[in-house]
Amino acid sequence: MKIWDSHMHSRFSGDSEADPVEMILKAQRIGLPGITFTDHLDWDFQEEPGLFDLDIPKYNEEIHQLMDKYNSQDFNINYGIELGLQTHLANRHHLLLLENNFDYVIGSLHVIDGMDPYYPAYFEGKDPTSAYNHAYECMLENIVAFNEFDSLGHLDYVFRYGPAKELGIDSYDKYKNIVDEILHYIIAHDIALEINTGAFRKGLKEPNPNIQIIKQYKNMGGKLITIGADAHSPEYVGEKFDEMEKLLTDIGFKSYQVFKSRTPIDIPFN
Repeated sequence: MKIWDSHMHSRFSGDSEADPVEMILKAQRIGLPGITFTDHLDWDFQEEPGLFDLDIPKYNEEIHQLMDKYNSQDFNINYGIELGLQTHLANRHHLLLLENNFDYVIGSLHVIDGMDPYYPAYFEGKDPTSAYNHAYECMLENIVAFNEFDSLGHLDYVFRYGPAKELGIDSYDKYKNIVDEILHYIIAHDIALEINTGAFRKGLKEPNPNIQIIKQYKNMGGKLITIGADAHSPEYVGEKFDEMEKLLTDIGFKSYQVFKSRTPIDIPFN
């Protein structure tokens, strides 16, 4: 079977030029049962102000037009968003979700102390271990401040861009205590853990989060997982999904979730 891709970006995101139609056609060509558009909304993105200020009315209109055109018995499109978490935006995000009818909301940490680890400046003058640990601490602080999202995106995102990623520095063992706090929190609040294959395009050999974190989540009683390629162009839609099915079933997951109207739908792997 093919897996639904629940994380992708189109030209509505500041870091993508992809035509949403091309994303849809690629998903259909490779036989995916469905996709969820999750374009970026990162308010107060200080390094490039306004880059991720999503035009929600236009986004809503176009995605729903595409849903009307392409949804069928064999293929469906859902309407989602990826929120860039920052503690001072919690109430603004709360009001946003009251005013909009998204199918699915990813909560992700892209900004730490006003800096995105995508840019080298975040790591300058820092010991890598301290930089990574601080990112996890900020993740926990942010999800406690705002937990009204459906899935926690790319939990160990900071490792995509850190100076030590090529050295294979582990993103769990050194940070077990804080990572376990994050996992406890999302399990207690029925927030899914996203399995994000975008890590492979950034030189990592495992998804975000890494395999140890996924196993720990399962061992701690975590049941909800979503899967997304984090594609910003059509060629990456559904990337490495066959590998993810084997990985996740070997860990013990029998199903994954797709969100519709903010409600998880259980989809068996077999």
